[in-house]
Formats: sequence, C-alpha cells, structure tokens
Amino acid sequence: MDKIKISGKIFYREDFMGAEMPLYFKSSGFLEQIYTFLNEWFSLDNRIKLFTSGSTGKPKEIIVDKQKMIESAAMTCEYFKLKENDRALLCLSTEYIAGKMMLVRAIYCGMDIYPVTPNGNPLREVSSSFDFAAMVPLQVYNSLNSEKERIRLSQISNIIIGGGAIDKELEEDLKLLPNSLFSTYGMTETLSHIAIRKINGEGVSDFYTPLSGVNLKLSDNSTLIIDAPKISDAPIVTNDIVELRDDATFRVIGRVDNIINTGGIKVQAEEVEDTLQPYLKGNYAISSVPHTKLGEAVVLIVDNIDDKYQAEEYVNKILPRYQQPLYIINVESIPMTGNGKIDRKSLKKLAELNIEL
Repeated sequence: MDKIKISGKIFYREDFMGAEMPLYFKSSGFLEQIYTFLNEWFSLDNRIKLFTSGSTGKPKEIIVDKQKMIESAAMTCEYFKLKENDRALLCLSTEYIAGKMMLVRAIYCGMDIYPVTPNGNPLREVSSSFDFAAMVPLQVYNSLNSEKERIRLSQISNIIIGGGAIDKELEEDLKLLPNSLFSTYGMTETLSHIAIRKINGEGVSDFYTPLSGVNLKLSDNSTLIIDAPKISDAPIVTNDIVELRDDATFRVIGRVDNIINTGGIKVQAEEVEDTLQPYLKGNYAISSVPHTKLGEAVVLIVDNIDDKYQAEEYVNKILPRYQQPLYIINVESIPMTGNGKIDRKSLKKLAELNIEL
C-alpha cells in the first residue's frame, strides 16, 4: 500500500516525500489539499492528526493510528466489494474524515480516484461514470434538480451519503433512482461510518446496520456506545440518542446536547425539525434560548422566510403544544459547519442575539 491511483495515473510514496510538490498537484487548490494529506499519510509517522467537525462546538484535535484508518477502509471496501481499478469520485474536502477516508480506501484496495473540487454541484462538469462515491445531502439534492446531473448521479453504482441528515422528501426522490444509495452513520472518532442503511431498492430500511466487527449498546441515558476494536482501542460513547433493536440495527432520534428542557418537558430539536420538514420550505432549524419561567424556550430559526404568519400557523397546527416554538425569527442564513452540518452552537448564539431575553 505504497501507491495511489488518481485520475488514471499512479503516484508512489516517493512522489510525496520529495522537497518539491509534483506538478500535477499544483494545478488546483483541491489537488494541493489532497497532496498535503498524502504527504502526511505516506510519511514514516504511524499516527496522523484529525479534527472533528465542530457541529456542536469548537473542532477537536485527535491523533489516530494509520492502521486504524486502514481497518476502517477495509470494512467499507469489503462491504461494497470495491476492488482494484474501480472508479471512485472524490468530491469531499480532505480536511475532514470523509474525504480523507476516500483516499485511504483508494490506497487500500487500488481504486482509481477522480478528484472534483468540492462544491454544491460536483457532477456538473463530470462526464464519466463511477463505481463508488461519497457525497453530502446538499450535493445529492442539487444533482437531482438538474436533468443532466440526475442522470450522472444515477450512473454511479454505489453512493454513500453522510455528513448530515437526509430529509424525508429527498429520501423519497432517491428511491426512484436505479443505482444503490446508502445513508451512513459515523463520525471522526469512528474514522468515517460504522453503520449503513439502504435508501432505495432491495433491502431499504429506516434502521442502520452496523458493519462487521462493530458492537453496539446503550448507555444509561439511551445514547449509543460503539465498541469496534479494529478502529478504536476503547469503546466510543456518543451523544446520539438512538432506538437500538435486538438485532443491533438502530435509528437515530437526536443528540443528547440538542435536548431542550422547556417547562420540565424534554424536546428533541431534530424530532421537531423532522416533523416540520414537509411544511416549511427553505432552510430552518430548532434551537433554544434561556427563559425565566420555562428554563428554556423553543425557537424556530428560518432562513429568509416569505411569510412568518404562515410559519406560525403551521407550527401551531402540526406540533403538539409543548414542542411549539415560543419565538420564530428570520435570519439571512442558517449557520453551518465546514462539512455541511448545522452549527448548533452558533445557531444558539444567533437566537439569543435576535431575541430580547
């Protein structure tokens, strides 16, 4: 595993060890980013530095063994039966674990990886078909809204979608595609996904199935604990509240740090967002602000809403009283992290700035 194939060209370890960056990688900022990771990967150091996404706070630095990342790559390659010379699309930033692991998978099983600068429409200028790709929900959504890109999306044999929740409307649209699409569950600490659920076709499910070698259980407060010795020396206690079935399949309800305690009743922000999804257009999110009587008040934050009164009508009609937002505020944009997740910490600050407490 001392080489990688990129856009049909093989690069060896020595190409990343010299004082001068190969000319190929100087042709775009994204290729330079890829070179930076591969330079670190092919170094003699057995460990590598990663950063968490920062969706609930400041990104955290962690140091992991490269062998653990190879084991993670092996789990994915074996699940999807990926092999030498399979064509894989890389359209995710290699500053985050999802993009890094695409490169490690290519190194592990010899896939030919085709980089496309990460953006909202990665298939716009792509003319080739692929065996495998990893995308975030926004990229998939945008691709469906262009006939040309929709066709290209349908020609990728296997697509894994991660980095954020897939809303119900998008999932229904994806069920119409002829190829195989999967939602993934994982995080930086698990070195990409440790569980997968099929979105369309045979085997479709609302529950995630853990990959081989991954064992799951619940903590006392119903958060998921992941025991996967191949990728982590110790069990990983997550902040995700899940429903875990006897066959080890599970569905995510929300994050424990996104629970809003309002008047003694616990409201899960993600559940409210899911309930509102068919009724509210555009970007929106649920957060909270401190409240003298309730402890916390539920807040609906909407991105450039056209009709605030219509939004109020929807939430009062659709949501049970204890979930109904006490405040609805309109902002220019919902704050997001670099990999497309809602920035919950910034969202809360935004709510507090827009509401007189």
